[in-house]
Amino acid sequence: MLGGTTLESSATTDPLRAAVVGVGHLGRFHAEKYATLPGVALVAVVDRDPDRARAVADALGVGVVDDHRALAGRVDCASVAVPTAAHAAVGGELLAAGIDVLIEKPLASTAAEGAALVRAAAERGRVLQVGHLERFNPALRAAQAVVTEPKFLECHRLAPFVDRGTDVDVIRDLMIHDLDVIQSFVAAEVESVEAVGVPVLTPRVDIANARLRFANGCIANVTASRVSTKRERMLRLFQPDAYVAIDYDQRRVRIVRREASTTPGGLPSIVADEHDAGQGDPLRDEIAAFVAAVRTRATPLVSGREGLRALELAERIAAGLESPP
Repeated sequence: MLGGTTLESSATTDPLRAAVVGVGHLGRFHAEKYATLPGVALVAVVDRDPDRARAVADALGVGVVDDHRALAGRVDCASVAVPTAAHAAVGGELLAAGIDVLIEKPLASTAAEGAALVRAAAERGRVLQVGHLERFNPALRAAQAVVTEPKFLECHRLAPFVDRGTDVDVIRDLMIHDLDVIQSFVAAEVESVEAVGVPVLTPRVDIANARLRFANGCIANVTASRVSTKRERMLRLFQPDAYVAIDYDQRRVRIVRREASTTPGGLPSIVADEHDAGQGDPLRDEIAAFVAAVRTRATPLVSGREGLRALELAERIAAGLESPP
């Protein structure tokens, strides 16, 4: 229920009223995408920095709201791109007001806070989507039809240091992207975790490695660093019929398969195929998917429960960290 009516009963041609809470580096892009989506009216932006809010609002021709709680009854859906520590409070208050919410990853600072958000969405019948952007990366989407039974996965997510996202450790900041993708591919529970990590430039862990063993025997080796001299975002996986390498940055997929010999008794051959998935616009696709879920009341691609699952694993890895000698 919102403003006396339900979205389900409104005409599908009515524009959805949207807002963005937090228009810093990433939130500003959210606002720009909403402003270009058909069938969506970006009503307002909210930010604790009034000058920043006004600059974004003026550029997009929308209003400024001083407090996210004042959005109740004025919007149907909202993106939350505030610091992670505020996700639980802001997201929870918007859900309580009957607003569907897209929360940037990680879902919350802790799994307990994340679980509370998932419960709140369920109790209010609201859509809750988590901003795991890699799910909308063209390279990952191109590879999904090929990935069937991973036996080993290796992820490297390396980035130079920037003073953004450092309110959480690198596991919740960067590694969580790969944890979400891995869990979307592997249909089994994580049986054991071995992890190591160290702080370098911040008081929190800035570089970490985790080895995950799943109940079905699959192994994942995941490395994340936000203090590297180069940028790399790669996922490599092996399964009985193929090797797949996904380059998130270059949006390329390499698939290597074994093909049976055409000669009786001959050895099989290795055939490689490289595919350029195109640059696309993952953030626009993510927000468009959220808008579609709001309209249809469908479960979003990255639901609150999936965001919580990734956060729970991140928390488990962080709790098991051992510093190297």
